[in-house]
Amino acid sequence: MTPPSVSIIIPHYNDLEQLASCLESLRRQTVPRARYEIIVADNNSTGGVAAVQRIAPDVTVVSAPEQGAGPARNVGAEIAQGAYLAFIDSDCVADKDWLGEGIAALEHFDYVGGQVITTVISREDPTLAEAFEAVFAFNFKRYIEKERFSGSGNLFVPRAIFRRVGGFRARVSEDMEWCRRANAMGFALGYAERAIVYHPARREWSELIRRWDRFMVEDIRLAKENPRWQIKWITHAAVVAISPLGHWMPILRSHRLIGFRAKCRGLLALLRIRGYRSYRMIFLLLHQPRD
Repeated sequence: MTPPSVSIIIPHYNDLEQLASCLESLRRQTVPRARYEIIVADNNSTGGVAAVQRIAPDVTVVSAPEQGAGPARNVGAEIAQGAYLAFIDSDCVADKDWLGEGIAALEHFDYVGGQVITTVISREDPTLAEAFEAVFAFNFKRYIEKERFSGSGNLFVPRAIFRRVGGFRARVSEDMEWCRRANAMGFALGYAERAIVYHPARREWSELIRRWDRFMVEDIRLAKENPRWQIKWITHAAVVAISPLGHWMPILRSHRLIGFRAKCRGLLALLRIRGYRSYRMIFLLLHQPRD
């Protein structure tokens, strides 16, 4: 049999309902199904590989025993047969042209990240967490064009380049760190705006806090690998604290929040999360997590 040209890799952990939606969107791609394989790397879910296989008998399922999305992606990449790797998260839904647009963008760049659109249940009546994420979450265009990294939830890379750069690291911001290695090796990163996936906004404030707590621990571990990191960390904390002064206007202009109530919730959420992040960054500086 002719091997597939693309391997889609999905890390999964205890999220069967959203995984099923993700897989259904991948089955509806405009790229012919014979040209791509789907690999789910199960990361110690309660039901394990068997539970995933019951809802997805038509995809390859592999066990990823080392905890973490990065290690799970690595396991999927190890068994991939495609010339190209396409990474997506289990809680995302892919646009029907996602795969074709992402692969097409590789004609112009060495590796690319696509667009992530955050969805909310009600644009008129969002929760605080939804109001914040609707405007500020997953800004891949800024990540790619200004900060020079792509989130690994919408990432396309030739398998040969992935193997040269090496796999994702665990316990740090794995996508940022991987892209830094790729950039240092001279590989060019590009933005594939039409390679779109949809990600639901978190509804509960506690979910948003847990997300940022995890990110900040991973970020400080990565920051400590650089000289004079403490000064850069304190400076970053100060910038985060004052950032609402420059970021209130995107909330008012956003088409993802409709009406006075939704805009007010967005402004309140912005103040709360940026204040919390700044406080938490100083706390982590004084009480550094174990490596």
